[in-house]
Amino acid sequence: MTRRAGLGVVVVLLLATVVGASAGPTAPRAVAVENGLARTPAMGFNNWNATHCRAEFNEQMVRAIADIFVARGLRDAGYQYVNLDDCWALPQRDAAGNLVPDPVRFPNGIKAVADYVHAKGLKFGIYTSAGTRTCSDIGFPGAINHEQQDANLFASWGVDYLKYDNCGDHLGQSAQERYTRMRDALRATGRPILFSICEWGQNAPWDWAQPVGNSWRTTGDISDNWGSMLGIFKANVGLAHHAQRGAWNDPDMLEVGNGGMTATEYRSHFSLWAMMNAPLLIGSDLRGVDQATFDILTNRDVIALNQDGLGVQGEEISNANGLHVLTKPLDDGDVAVALFNETGATATIGTTAAAAGLGNATSYQLKDLWTKAVTTSTGTISASVPAHATVVYRVSRAGTFAAPPVGTTQVSALPASLSASAWGPVERDRSNGERAAGDGRTLTIGGTTYARGLGVHARSEVRYYLGGRCTSFQAWAGVDDETGAEGSVTLEVWGGGSMLATTGVVRGTDAPKRVTANVTGLRYVHLAALPTVDGPRYDHADWADATITCS
Repeated sequence: MTRRAGLGVVVVLLLATVVGASAGPTAPRAVAVENGLARTPAMGFNNWNATHCRAEFNEQMVRAIADIFVARGLRDAGYQYVNLDDCWALPQRDAAGNLVPDPVRFPNGIKAVADYVHAKGLKFGIYTSAGTRTCSDIGFPGAINHEQQDANLFASWGVDYLKYDNCGDHLGQSAQERYTRMRDALRATGRPILFSICEWGQNAPWDWAQPVGNSWRTTGDISDNWGSMLGIFKANVGLAHHAQRGAWNDPDMLEVGNGGMTATEYRSHFSLWAMMNAPLLIGSDLRGVDQATFDILTNRDVIALNQDGLGVQGEEISNANGLHVLTKPLDDGDVAVALFNETGATATIGTTAAAAGLGNATSYQLKDLWTKAVTTSTGTISASVPAHATVVYRVSRAGTFAAPPVGTTQVSALPASLSASAWGPVERDRSNGERAAGDGRTLTIGGTTYARGLGVHARSEVRYYLGGRCTSFQAWAGVDDETGAEGSVTLEVWGGGSMLATTGVVRGTDAPKRVTANVTGLRYVHLAALPTVDGPRYDHADWADATITCS
């Protein structure tokens, strides 16, 4: 087995797996921070991209943004959080060591602003840094060694979201230590506060931040220009298998409406961020943007990709000469396909339903999520894409396709409607060898070998069409013995938008766990293998002797 230290080849992940004892959709998840928040990526507003520390960042602006969220349909489209960034405080703490709101910017204090936002049916966020000072040129007090004091203060004000930056002196503490301390402080307040890690990707937070924060920045700050947006997209898109429900890769806030890009480029920006399950935080001053900006920000078809309950970040399945194809499986069995042209000339970009993971149907329906045009195809997914544009399709199976036969059938004998594994393909009746199909070994969990089943590498997602004809799924699940004592995963079974069963965390030294799930009446069953707190390295997982029973 290859002991990889890098990220490997990122492959699309579909759904959360279900295994072990029966479980509902609120079953505990060891892989993500256990605060119950951000089960889909956060949506809201942050002032920094539009105002920085200028005088127009004040209480009046924040209240106006909340009003616009309601009046212009942003709240109804899913945007929840109205967040303050840097410069809300005075440069020094008070005699008791507390942060003090700037009385010029916020004459009524922060709690009054939070109360106003809450009264609009929205949530309120704030900012500080995991060091001695914040990131503005003035450098306001950071939270290092004041974590619990500041968390208690934020909770008393009614804060629902904390953006935690990375500036100031870190006092010799590692990034993981500093961010974990604030996670613990927020938890100790008893108030649910979404925790946004803004560490800029400097210490590979995608390897350790899943149980610490609800999102983690993967790059430096975005700027309002095509080159910045494009570079950040390319840095973030390859990290798909690290994201999951409650824990997201964050390529920074939206620049849509700030004026540095064209409407076409902003549609690409919004489309790509939605496909990558990025937090959608509006970074423009909504008091002065045009209708085209609202049209982009409130495109509910595109938002639905970002907010899909399956929680799978889109994967780039091809990239040749600046022509990109991303695919993203969705909870209802559809797949989103984005055709992105980074070049300066119109180009035809295409893929196939099979390459997108749609599999066994005779025809497909394609809905263009920007033009709303609906077409059909026998398998080709293609468009003439203008320079810097992105065409996004929601692709559904429109033709006939086969459900499993009557009786009990090994899933490894069935065609999967989606099949994805972080390293190497999903293997049939072999363990995952990380590279070419067929390079695995005999499936073995806890010393027991199995002739049939699936071998995957977390994060992995496999989906089977059931057509409402089946009643149960069964398997023995665990980490393959070839990992030795290393490797740990959570295996889950999903269907109908809910988690049906989960193994919880299983390790390379554990015996196989029996997985059973009632799939009566469901169109699909989804099998997912997720990395846990030690990241995806060595995470070879097996669905051994996995069967579907149908009538």
